[in-house]
Amino acid sequence: MAITQLNIESLAQMAVDKGASDIHLIAGSPPILRISGRLDPVSNDNISNDNIKSNIYSFLTPRQIEIFEKELELDISIELPNIARFRVNIHYQNNSVAVSMRSIPNEIPSIEALNVPNIVYDFSKEPRGLILVTGPTGSGKSTTQAAIVNLINETRNCHIITIEDPIEFIHTNKKSVIEQREVGTDTLSFPNA
Repeated sequence: MAITQLNIESLAQMAVDKGASDIHLIAGSPPILRISGRLDPVSNDNISNDNIKSNIYSFLTPRQIEIFEKELELDISIELPNIARFRVNIHYQNNSVAVSMRSIPNEIPSIEALNVPNIVYDFSKEPRGLILVTGPTGSGKSTTQAAIVNLINETRNCHIITIEDPIEFIHTNKKSVIEQREVGTDTLSFPNA
């Protein structure tokens, strides 16, 4: 695929079609997809800083642009209709805008499907408490948390409030009522929320 002008929707559709977990956009390089852990350029054509910036800014609100330009980085999630949701990190590298996009599955996997220890299932039965899910990037922290919330939602009558930066998996009310608050959009900070 020749990339003379970047189109994020087309690139995202290609990533979904190829089963890519990530999209990386770096000025002076071709767009790169991470497929089964391997980084694969989608063409031999390099993309420009202006092309990346104009494409990504088309998805941002004026407030998000203001934050990015002040903080020099921004974590958001975007939904590309009929394609997928993505967690997006926008940052600067070598004085150019760079973007990393991670695909978020539409379906929240069950705890059983994640093949995690049985103790994780027990967490969903606790009436209160703090559960820490830790690990390196891409190890399944957000997916595990979403699976626990989803199990509570399917089995208990609760009021669940999540505070996320950014919101990744979207939960719908089942037995529980769920409010998802995104830092920077729905609240100014974790302590405020």
